Amino acid sequence: MKKHYKNRVIWLLSACYLSGSLFACAKAKAPVAPRGYAPPPYKVPATQRPYTVNGKTYYPLPSAEGFVEEGYASWYGRDFHNKNTANGERFDMYGISAAHKILPINTMVRVTNLENGKDILCRINDRGPFVKDRILDLSYGAAQQLGIAGKGLARVRVEALSEGSMTGNRITYVNRPDIRHGRFYVQVGAFLERDRAYAFRDSLSREYKTVEVAEGNVGAQTFYRVQIFVSNDYDEAQRLEKQIEQRINPNAFLIAK
Repeated sequence: MKKHYKNRVIWLLSACYLSGSLFACAKAKAPVAPRGYAPPPYKVPATQRPYTVNGKTYYPLPSAEGFVEEGYASWYGRDFHNKNTANGERFDMYGISAAHKILPINTMVRVTNLENGKDILCRINDRGPFVKDRILDLSYGAAQQLGIAGKGLARVRVEALSEGSMTGNRITYVNRPDIRHGRFYVQVGAFLERDRAYAFRDSLSREYKTVEVAEGNVGAQTFYRVQIFVSNDYDEAQRLEKQIEQRINPNAFLIAK
C-alpha cells in the first residue's frame, strides 16, 4: 500500500473501511465520521453518493488520488454476465474490470497478485464485493490473467493510477502522480470535542516531533483528527504505522497529504 498530492487518502486497513464503520480514538465518547469521507461541495453522480447494502453504509471517495490498498480479491462471473454494473454498463465476465466499494467509478487501477507477482491494469465499473475481508471483486477475465480464477481468492495490492469521468459512452482520464513519495501521516484518533483532540496531540508531542490536528466537516459536524507525521517515504511510513498501531491505537491508519 502507499502516497505530494492534495487531499489524498490511503485506506490501508481494509477491514475497517470495508465495514463502513466509524473511527474514533478509544477515549472519544461520540462516534466519528468514516475515515477520509467528506461530502463534496458540489453535486456528484449517483455512483459517488453514500449507499447501504446489508445494513452497512459505504461512503465513496470523492477522489482516487493516492489510493493504495492491500487485501483479498475474489472474482465474479456467469451469474452476473450481461447484467448492469454500477455505472450502467453491461458486465462482461470475460473482459477486464473490477468492483470496489468506495473508489470512484471508472478509476483505473493496477492490481498486483501479491502471491505470484502478476499484475494487470483494470477499470472499476461496479460496486462490491460485499463480503467481509475482501477488497476487490474481479471479472473472471481479470482473475484469469492474475492467476486467481482457479483458487478463487488471493491477496492483492490495488493502486489508483487515474480517474475517469464519463460523458455518454466516452471516458476522459486524469493521471495520478507517483504514490511512493509524499508526506505521510498516521491518524491515531478523531474527536468531536476540540479540546480533547488538542490535549491528545499535546500528550503525543512529548514523543513525536510533528503531531497535527486536522479539522474537517462531515455534514453539520466538525471532527478533529489527530495525525502524526512519520516519513516522506512510503515504505518507512508503513513500518512506523505498524509501530504506532501497537503502541497507541490498533485502529490507526496511514494517510498522505
